[in-house]
Amino acid sequence: MDEQLLSERIQIERKQFFFDLKQNPRGKFLKITEDVGGRRDTIIIPSTGLPAFRDSIQKAIEANFDAPNLEDFA
Repeated sequence: MDEQLLSERIQIERKQFFFDLKQNPRGKFLKITEDVGGRRDTIIIPSTGLPAFRDSIQKAIEANFDAPNLEDFA
């Protein structure tokens, strides 16, 4: 049985994202679930990979703000 350590939900446009930090006898992990109109997809990230996952997301955020908006050139 997984023990719930943290649970967050965010809504972005028509999608809901659930972030559940859990642990079981094998260790801690982050379960990320995307719900779009009742269809769910889930990924599991072992806690040992969370810093690398965070770093990749941070790079994507920075690239998003650094990249020119293509609509500006239309």
